[in-house]
Amino acid sequence: MAATLILEPAGRCCWDEPVRIAVRGLAPEQPVTLRASLRDEKGALFQAHARYRADTLGELDLERAPALGGSFAGLEPMGLLWALEPEKPLVRLVKRDVRTPLAVELEVLDGHDPDPGRLLCRVRHERYFLPPGVRREPVRAGRVRGTLFLPPEPGPFPGIVDMFGTGGGLLEYRASLLAGKGFAVMALAYYNYEDLPKTMETLHLEYFEEAVNYLLSHPEVKGPGVGLLGISKGGELCLSMASFLKGITAAVVINGSVANVGGTLRYKGETLPPVGVNRNRIKVTKDGYADIVDVLNSPLEGPDQKSFIPVERAESTFLFLVGQDDHNWKSEFYANEACKRLQAHGRRKPQIICYPETGHYIEPPYFPLCRASLHALVGSPIIWGGEPRAHAMAQVDAWKQLQTFFHKHLGGREGTIPSKV
Repeated sequence: MAATLILEPAGRCCWDEPVRIAVRGLAPEQPVTLRASLRDEKGALFQAHARYRADTLGELDLERAPALGGSFAGLEPMGLLWALEPEKPLVRLVKRDVRTPLAVELEVLDGHDPDPGRLLCRVRHERYFLPPGVRREPVRAGRVRGTLFLPPEPGPFPGIVDMFGTGGGLLEYRASLLAGKGFAVMALAYYNYEDLPKTMETLHLEYFEEAVNYLLSHPEVKGPGVGLLGISKGGELCLSMASFLKGITAAVVINGSVANVGGTLRYKGETLPPVGVNRNRIKVTKDGYADIVDVLNSPLEGPDQKSFIPVERAESTFLFLVGQDDHNWKSEFYANEACKRLQAHGRRKPQIICYPETGHYIEPPYFPLCRASLHALVGSPIIWGGEPRAHAMAQVDAWKQLQTFFHKHLGGREGTIPSKV
């Protein structure tokens, strides 16, 4: 009997959904190696592998069988995805065109490393970023540049503005996935995209205000306020928007700063200068990468206090998602300082969820950990922190937590659209 790989759901599923991987038709207790490979849109290869042993019936189910070693060990049904590593260092897996899926090739090889034997079977598994029926609408309204994703059913829906960090451009994959959960999500570019400013030297909050107003005035978005979601510099911008602008009900800050970083922020007559930087505090890892976690000055001391975002003005509810091994900057410290400032001014205490051994890029589920890559502002490769398994578990939990938070505070419906294709 030939070995066959069986996937549930078969063929294809949404990127943030788990897939059940099983093999049938093996010899009893046969040792095998499973290998996963994926090429990103630029052709960069990512791979993972793990050693397994079939049961007495010649079957293998990754939900029941522990990996015996390889890229990971233990009972990890989704390990072959979250443990993917780039063939060349310093490559982060990013999905730029959400209209096409990423294809994962899964292979079963006879025997164990170092030299697994012949190929027993393989299957191609597609993971898509645009859930069935989700509508994608490019936004070119006034100065606003972004993409709006709307759920398939009739609205109105709770609205969310979604922003990424330094590097600029427009990333849509988190917004498109989240639109599959019943939200109207606008991925917002704010620099280094089309006719927007080329740098972050000066950012004007009036631009972000225009984006919020665009979303609130959209016929398929229900008010009275919108949600904000941001990671890194995007998370820091969520804090600034919630502090200065009207119409913000709830904000999720993923590894953000409580100080303004990297450029000047202006709104009406007010200016937040960037927090000071001391490049002499850069450390170098044994691999020769920069560790910049100590580079920024404390926003609690001296002239850098002027960079502290005045979060006490915010009327929104906050959720901080924190990687305790973030090496980009001190996310846990920033979340705690924001919390202290809010409470000192009688504001609602924010929710802070801390994830141990979790790095800077807390992405939607099953994105592999990026250990190090080029930092747009630093100009050299830096380490981001995190241990692969803990980071993967954090991403699954954070994704659930932010959906629950937005449904609660924006009044969305619980549940998701079925995504069986």
